[in-house]
Amino acid sequence: MPAWAQPLPALGEGAALQPVFITGTSPENKRFSTAASLDIIDAEEIQGGQLQINLSESLGRVPGLVAANRNNYAQDMQIAIRGFGARATFGVRGIRLYVDGIPASAPDGQGQVAHFPLSSAQRIEVLRGPYSALYGASSGGVIALYTEDGARPNTLRFGAALGAYGTTRFSVGASGITDSGLGYTLDTSQFETDGFRPQSAAERSSANVKLTLPVVGGAGEGRWTLVANRLRAPDSLDPLGLSRVEFNANPYQTTPAALQFNTRKSVQQDQLGLAHEKRLDAQQRIELLAYAGQRQVQQFQSIPASNQLAASSAGGVIDLERNYWGLNARWRLEQTHDAGKLSLAAGVSTDSLTEQRRGFQNFSGAASSPNALGTVGALRRQETNRASNLDPYAQLDWQAQDWGAFAGLRHSRVRFKSRDQFIAPGNPDDSGSTSYASLLPVLGVWHLLTPQVQAYASLGRGFETPTFNEAAYRPSGATGLNFALQASQNRSLELGLKGRHKGLDHGQVNWALAVFETSTEDEIAVLSNTGGRSTFQNVGRTLRRGLEASVDWRWQGFSLTSSATRLDATYRDEFRTCAAAPCSAPTLAVPAGSRLPGIPKTALYAQLGYDWFDPQVQLALEARRTGKIFVNDNNSDSAAAYTVLSLVAKFKQDLDATWQLREFVRVDNLGQRRYAGSVIVNEGNGRFFEPGAPRAWLVGIEVVKRFE
Repeated sequence: MPAWAQPLPALGEGAALQPVFITGTSPENKRFSTAASLDIIDAEEIQGGQLQINLSESLGRVPGLVAANRNNYAQDMQIAIRGFGARATFGVRGIRLYVDGIPASAPDGQGQVAHFPLSSAQRIEVLRGPYSALYGASSGGVIALYTEDGARPNTLRFGAALGAYGTTRFSVGASGITDSGLGYTLDTSQFETDGFRPQSAAERSSANVKLTLPVVGGAGEGRWTLVANRLRAPDSLDPLGLSRVEFNANPYQTTPAALQFNTRKSVQQDQLGLAHEKRLDAQQRIELLAYAGQRQVQQFQSIPASNQLAASSAGGVIDLERNYWGLNARWRLEQTHDAGKLSLAAGVSTDSLTEQRRGFQNFSGAASSPNALGTVGALRRQETNRASNLDPYAQLDWQAQDWGAFAGLRHSRVRFKSRDQFIAPGNPDDSGSTSYASLLPVLGVWHLLTPQVQAYASLGRGFETPTFNEAAYRPSGATGLNFALQASQNRSLELGLKGRHKGLDHGQVNWALAVFETSTEDEIAVLSNTGGRSTFQNVGRTLRRGLEASVDWRWQGFSLTSSATRLDATYRDEFRTCAAAPCSAPTLAVPAGSRLPGIPKTALYAQLGYDWFDPQVQLALEARRTGKIFVNDNNSDSAAAYTVLSLVAKFKQDLDATWQLREFVRVDNLGQRRYAGSVIVNEGNGRFFEPGAPRAWLVGIEVVKRFE
């Protein structure tokens, strides 16, 4: 008799923190039984032989996902899922992010991943396709990291890594369960690098704490979970992008403007979350979450002093203070009948962000002859921005012997409000408010063709609002939010097959194949991007069509992990954009059929490994192939396709029953390939290209102590 298949795109186990999830199943079963494109990266893939600083280290194997390490810690990573998020010039947008269930995405869709605690991660789950819409606005995909729960035996971990270009990482961690039943996981890390380009040094310190306390006995059994984390990243230097001429001459140089203005960014973030799950009876339970945090950012840009003379200029220094909080409450019912299993869930979530935004000149003295550049000068912008959402949702799932169906509905409303506090001649009051709302339905069916092969189909509707950063400037060059921007609407369809096979002759094979199509109306795209100022517009319809495939094979010590993506992402309507800013009348035509920038048409990944178990040694050769990426909407230039190879060797020794050593040696970019690892989409100065790192070595060691 085959096991029940479970079509929920579950991101979390006992966490009470997302609208949908699977409980009580292994990661392997979860990936197979979910009627959606779901990939799960386990702790060994995240931490083994890795620096444990960048999500791109382990996400490259996920089809449909581009995780580009900019090698610029002042701008964070560039992440896109099936083309959503590709237009981001910094940070992550259009994708929902979670750490232990706490959103790392604000209500406006802007997110960041610098605080993801990779050293203590148990797994990362990546959800793609129509089901993502159930996570609300701006959810073109979902990335959720879960840290390990405390378990016995108790452990202490001390880790260190040393690599090329002055790269170091030190970490200390502990996990276990106290005699009173309190589970704990603690992790701290310190990272520094000089970078391989001038003006690219960075440092980062982080700490993450997770406490779990079960409540046992009676109908009210459940669990409390407390999560707290802290991030400090002072003065991450920003080398900026390179022009075509600069990149061709020397991809490892830094544009002079970055040195002239000492471009850099500093970040501080603290947050706290508390979740509770309580069983009401044998069939019902409730799940609650509350979280709050604060994030401060100061960024120095390379805007020339003469460009800040206009009364409407916001200056060249961005100073943000964000306070945020959220609540999520859900009721769940599960009933088993002779004909199958019924699951119901209903809840409501709300998130709120208050942003104090100030802008300063990045020079002192007169603009014609500044006394100093790259310093905090006169105040040029001050406002209070607020974003919030209120999202009720409901879901129904029916599972029979070898088929099932799923339906979900979420109503998402996002509100923006801005109060201008800097009013001067030539800079009028720019206060205002707007809101976006949409009904987000999802439907899905699945069928077990055999006990080893599942087929599924799903469709859904989503929408994406502008972020505060995208609405921060008006095309005319005036300050104040661009309330003319509308939310984009999209419809997605996905058909898929999944299989898992075990046999003595062929080992274990897991595979997945999916085809998808997403059509979007009122797509948000760059109108102009120059002088540190990006303005956006709605440009009509776009179409994303693609194919994703993955295979994971293991046999007698050998392993092969591979994935392939084909994505055609195009503008269906002609529109006009700006060649420079300020821009009140766009004149540059972008014809229908142009490719969306920042998205490779093809991406391939393969890792071939072999394990010796006595002694415990693992060798792996990794290859990544990324296709050509256009850098702007009119496709006038592109970053060339490239292939890079990495080699890693991992070792493990059990010194006795309580002590263990783990070491690794890693070499990236074996062929010393010169390539653009990421692009800055529609960069108005033509500095599109962010170079990938040259050949680099990394060695690391971890000492583990177990005790009762």
